[in-house]
Order: sequence, then structure tokens, then C-alpha cells
Amino acid sequence: MRRCSRASRRQFLKALGAAMAAPVVVPARVLGAAAPSNRINVGMIGMGRQALYANLRPFLGSPDTRVAAVCDVDAARLKTALEAVEKHYAAANVCTAHRDFRELLARADVDAVMISTPDHWHVPQAIAAVRAGKHVSSEKPTTLSIAEGRLLCDEVARHQRVFRTDSEFRSIAVFRRACELVLNGRIGKLHTIRTGVPGGDSACPHQPTTPVPDGLDYAMWLGPAPEAPYTERRVHPASGYGRPGWMCIRDYCDGKISNWGTHLNDIAQWGHGTDRTGPVEVEGRGDYPADGLWNVLLRFEVRYKFADGVDMIYKSDGAYVRFEGADGWVHATYGGKGLDAQPKSLLTEVIGPSEIRLPTRSDKEDFIWAIKHHAETMEPAEVGHRTNSLCQLGLLSIDLGRKLRWDPARECFPDEPEANRLLSRPLRAPWGL
Repeated sequence: MRRCSRASRRQFLKALGAAMAAPVVVPARVLGAAAPSNRINVGMIGMGRQALYANLRPFLGSPDTRVAAVCDVDAARLKTALEAVEKHYAAANVCTAHRDFRELLARADVDAVMISTPDHWHVPQAIAAVRAGKHVSSEKPTTLSIAEGRLLCDEVARHQRVFRTDSEFRSIAVFRRACELVLNGRIGKLHTIRTGVPGGDSACPHQPTTPVPDGLDYAMWLGPAPEAPYTERRVHPASGYGRPGWMCIRDYCDGKISNWGTHLNDIAQWGHGTDRTGPVEVEGRGDYPADGLWNVLLRFEVRYKFADGVDMIYKSDGAYVRFEGADGWVHATYGGKGLDAQPKSLLTEVIGPSEIRLPTRSDKEDFIWAIKHHAETMEPAEVGHRTNSLCQLGLLSIDLGRKLRWDPARECFPDEPEANRLLSRPLRAPWGL
């Protein structure tokens, strides 16, 4: 039975922290005539359910990309991913497989990476990637603290890499249409935004410690998170691709308030025109499980106030965004339920050629387009960070049990030392936070 001892754990964190302290000295791949068939070589980091079902296929199917490398700490998932790539290209030895993401980043022929690992790994891997000269698309939420979000934005800007926060909601027609109506003044002066996400998962009782499965590098899976005994419902199913338990544990994920909130609240910020800033006041309440392994919010409600006077109410009661203005409202629902509005004439409004028209690219097309055009994605690091911050501000207010004032320019709570201490996570110190 494999065990991660406390001593080896310290050595792992020390080594990985050192790797993050300085750039990986590897030249970035130059795109253009030197690239095979002028395609972008993509490395896939994390080959769990989201990668296999949502992120791998678009890169395999695009004429502009070639999947050149796959990486996962689970040997079985890595094998499945490699086989999928080789089957698609109908050839062997067209893709390399790695257990350690640093090996993948050291490949000079990898131009860009898609990060689909658990949330607690997003920032360390994204920063290592941009330091190695790679463009990055990262699953949302990109961060687990506001401080590390700022660090990520600074690193992306410093190394001048393309970054995409990988939410597909800006590419969904009803959400884009709702935002265009609001931004072009069709509902009059905006005064209220309402957003919702599905309710939290049920509680999970404490689980017995069990042997680490053969083929899983559990020390690397934990990475920057605190040491914890292995049990299957902490990580992911030992076989198959069912919903993983890590999404319900605060050491690895904030729960649906951020995991889903970074979809719907991004649309709220987009339509409000505040996706590079934030609110000035937040107050939330919520319910946690009484006990057990899973410890993310079950239910919540958060209220925000923005500097322009707009109120935002965010609840765990569905998946929607609703904008309310002086002359009407528009309501977009996820899951095929479409768009509703009042007055109904808003549904047939035409957005003119000289008005604000939002991009129509799909999520992966947007990443590829930005790399090819040396441009910004629809959801760059700053936008992803500000949406994450919106969710995390609500979580901090709930945890502290009080209303908080927020300075979005300085990214701090004025005269709130206790709240400011929670802007970073001490256990993530190997990455400079």
C-alpha cells in the first residue's frame, strides 16, 4: 500500500514550490511556418471527466490544433486519454503521455495547454505554464482565493501569454442575446441583476481511510492542498468518470457558489459592463452540512451593491441570469429553456450594425482564435479573476457572518483586517501567497 508520509509531503511541497519560484527555462514554441501544418500543438493537463467529455474533443476536431501531449496523475485515465488521441489520429506515437505536468511543460513543441485538473491546481499549473511560454486555457473557477487570482493576472500580463477562462456560457446564444439587449439600453437604466445556480450536493458522512489505488499518484493529486488521508469520495471514482467528491470539499473547490457561479455571474458582469471591476458591498448567508467529509455550502443567498447603484441578488435556486431595468426585464435560463422578456417585443428586437455586438465564437474556437491573432480571449485572466472574486466575496461574507465593504480598485476590505487575512490561503504558501 502506498502512503504519503509527512516527510515526503514536505519534500514534495518544497520541490514544487521551488519549481514555481522561477520560470522554467524552456523556449516557447514559435507558431507559423515552423509548426507542423501551421497548427497549434496543445497539451492537455488533467484527463478526468470534464477533459474527456468536453475539452479534448474540440481540440482533436479542430483543423487548427493538434493534441501533442496528455497528462494525468491517474494512470488509468492517462491511458484512456492517450488511446482516444491515437484513435482519432489513427496512428501511434503521435502524442506523449505524462504523469507530471512539469514534464509536459518542458516540451518545446507544446504551444498551449488546456488545464482540466481539480480547482486547487489551476493557479499553480497556469503560472508554471505561462512562465514556460505556453498559452493557457484553464477550467473555471481559475482560483480559490482573491490573492492568487491577482497573482495569476500579473503573471499572465508579465509573460504576455494568451489566457482563457474556460466557461462556455458567453458562447450560449440566450446569454449573449440578453447581454446585448442590456448593453444597448433596451431595458432602460439597469437597477437589479438576479442570478442563480443549482443547489449544493447532499452531505457525505466521514469516510474510512483506504489504500491509495494502484496507478494514482496521490501526493501529486493533493499538490498544494493540505495533507489528507485517501478515500475515494475525497478524490474521484476509482473507475469510470462519475462526479468527483473533490468538488464538495473546500480544500479543493469552493462548491457551487464558485464552481457554477463563475458561469452565471460572468454573464451578469458581462451584461453590466463590470467584468473588470467588482461590487462595493456584499452580504451573504448560507447553510453548510452539519458534519461529514463534504463541507461546501448546501444553500446560499448573497446580495451585492455596485458603485453605480445596481443591486445584484445571487441565490442557489436554479441556473439563470435576469436583468431588470426601468423599461423592462430580460431573463435567460440555462438548459434549453431559452429567453423571456417584458415587454415581449424585446425578444424580436434587432441589434443594429453600429450597436454593441458581442462575439459569437465557441469557447475553444475563442482560445484558438486569440492565439492565432495575438489577441485577447473573450474571458481573459482579469475577467475570470473578477468573476471568481464576486463569488468568493459572497463566500467570505457568509463565513464571517456580516456585511462587508469592498474596494474593487485596491482589492481589499477597508478597515477589515480579519477579512483581509482571508484573501489568501496560508496553506498555499509554496506559491508565494
